[in-house]
This record gives sequence, C-alpha cells and structure tokens, in this order.
Amino acid sequence: MKPLHRLLADLIEIPSPNPPGDARAIAGFIAEWFHSTDADVRILHPPLKHEAPSVVVTVGNGRSPVIMLHAHIDTVPVADDEAKRWTMDPFRASVHDGRMYGKGSVDDKAPLAAMMNAVASRAQHGGTRGTVVLVAAAEEETGGQLGTRWLAESGNLPAADFIVVGEQTHNQVALSHKGVMRATITTQGKTVHATNPERGTNAITAMARLVLALDEYHRSLASRTHPLVGAATCNVGTISGGSTANAVPDACSIRIDRRMIPRERPEEIEEELRRVVHGVDISPAIAEIGEFQFSSWFDSQLQTELGKRFLSTVRDVTTSSSSPIGYLPGSDAKHLLELARGDMVIFGPGSYEVAHSFDEFVELDALDACEEVLSKFLLDVASIEGGTYAASS
Repeated sequence: MKPLHRLLADLIEIPSPNPPGDARAIAGFIAEWFHSTDADVRILHPPLKHEAPSVVVTVGNGRSPVIMLHAHIDTVPVADDEAKRWTMDPFRASVHDGRMYGKGSVDDKAPLAAMMNAVASRAQHGGTRGTVVLVAAAEEETGGQLGTRWLAESGNLPAADFIVVGEQTHNQVALSHKGVMRATITTQGKTVHATNPERGTNAITAMARLVLALDEYHRSLASRTHPLVGAATCNVGTISGGSTANAVPDACSIRIDRRMIPRERPEEIEEELRRVVHGVDISPAIAEIGEFQFSSWFDSQLQTELGKRFLSTVRDVTTSSSSPIGYLPGSDAKHLLELARGDMVIFGPGSYEVAHSFDEFVELDALDACEEVLSKFLLDVASIEGGTYAASS
C-alpha cells in the first residue's frame, strides 16, 4: 500500500464522529505524524472544550506568500439505520476496485491525508520562500463554531495570500458555495374537542396555508441565480403539531432552510421571510417567525497570481481544461473570509454525494491526483523568486 493510502487508512481507523465531537485521538495522531519534520505543530482547543482540539501545522519562514490548506478532522456519526446498510466495518479501511471505503474516507479525511503529505513534502524538499499553514479543524460537521471560527477569531491563524479548503469537488476548483438561513415558524390556535372543530382554531390548517405560501416563494426564487451555484431556494424541512387525532391542535411549528446565493444579505432575507409569513391571512390563528440562524455564503474570483497558478497546476495534473465550478454544500470557507487577503478555493477528490452515507469511499487515483496537485503547487510557490501575490487589477 502506498504511504499516502496507508495514511488515509490510519485516519479512517481513528473514529472522529461529531456528535459527540471528541477529536483528541485523531488530533494527537496528526501531531505525532509531523513529529519527525521541521514543522511547528500546535494542538489548540477553545477554553473548556478539551475534547474538540484542532491542529495547526506551520512550515516556512513566516513570510509571504502564506498558503493555507484546510481540512476538517470530524465526521458525521454512523446512525443506527445507516450502520445496517454498510457492507463492511465503517471504521476499518478497506480497498476494493481502486476505492478506499470507510467513514470519513472522502469527507474529509482524503483531502486531509493529501494535505498532510503535501505539507510534509514541502517541509522536507521545498525551497525557502513563504509559509505553509495546514489547519486540521474540529467541529466542521456541526458548524465550525468551536473549530475554524474559534481558531480565526482567537488569532491562532494568520492572514493568507491563498487558501485551499479541502472538500469533495472531483478535483475541480470550486469558487463559490451557498449560504444558509434557517428559521422556525409557529402558528398558535385554540384547542377544542374534534367532535365540533368549528369552536376551535386549527393551528395545523393555518400552517398549511403558510407552507403553500413558502412553496410559492421557493418557486419565485428560481429567477434569482448565481452562475456557479444556481438558484436560491427555500425548503420546509420539519413539521410538528397536535397531540391526538380527536382534538383540534392549538400549536404547530416548522423549520425552514433558505439557501442564499452569494451577495444576498441575511438581514434582507430575514425581512423577506417575515413578509411571506405575515402576508398570509390565517386569522384567527397567529403566526410567528424566529430562531434565525445564518451561515455565510462564499465567493471568490481567481484574481491573484497564486489563484491562477493553482488552477494551472490542477489542469496540468488532471489533464482537464474545465472551468471553475460551484460547490453545493457548505464548508468552513465561510469562517476564513476575513483571513483571505487573496483568493480562496474549495478543492479535493471525490463527490459530496457519497459523503454522509453508507459505504462511503474515495477513488485512490483521485486521492493521488489531489496530493500531486497540492505538492506541485507548494513546491512551485516555494521556489518562486519575486512575483506578485496581491489581487490583480
């Protein structure tokens, strides 16, 4: 087995499901793996959250250009119904027909393994220019608040001239992903015995009218598009209400997911949703919307020399002339926006469509290509004499 494949297998076989989010074992493994290199290795965690450490590995002279590679070390858990569908042990790496299977194999331990190998190669062989920072972050699967966001806001990460966020893009360069606005909508009615429902106010019936209005709102968003990630959307994801069939329900609630395309403003989306909800006559029932949660979109342009070099490296290694794409799921890129003084891209092997599922896998040829791209790029940047790293005009 190739050393890179062995490294990925080792990472898979250290379970790091989130929840519960205990990443101490895998963080310790990553730190120890770099022990024999000249890299500076720090294990960092938020106050009182010792079980959620991230690892920050730095190679180089501390000067520009600063290249940041980011991957997350947590995975989603293996739910009971998912476990029954696995045809192998999800926490034991296995190889079949050129694919490595295991929980986290593609999301996100394949990008992580490729980045670790590339950074170690840079530490051992790469020139003297610039700095490489590897961020192996905890807590991405639950929003990144205690991982990448905490690292960035606490001053533990430097500003970077170029950032690669490792996710599943089929080794294509992704420049955008959507943001998310979530909210809870409740309706309040009046409960009475179902034998004479006209005496009460049915909160579920009132909610049905709101759901239809939200569906109409969703369809109206089809005209609001972004060239890489497509249209904005609105989805009703959960509904709950009532206690028994023989009573008129006095309460109902839904949880909605509003996907935001780049440049949409969260305060404007909140106001839009309020107008939809309060624009429907459900009297005498009452509707309220609240519990808003926002996760930012990400958008980049490849305006820097480093960004253009990275795209060129990808095309050379993969022998593809494909243009940049959008990445439909979210990522921790949203927490790195303030640190990106140049371009940021999302890049990695495999497909997000096999992540978070049974028999998760990554194609080993794609893993090899990802590592080759990263290694070539880092060594190329390290050997540059002169050059421009800021955004071009």
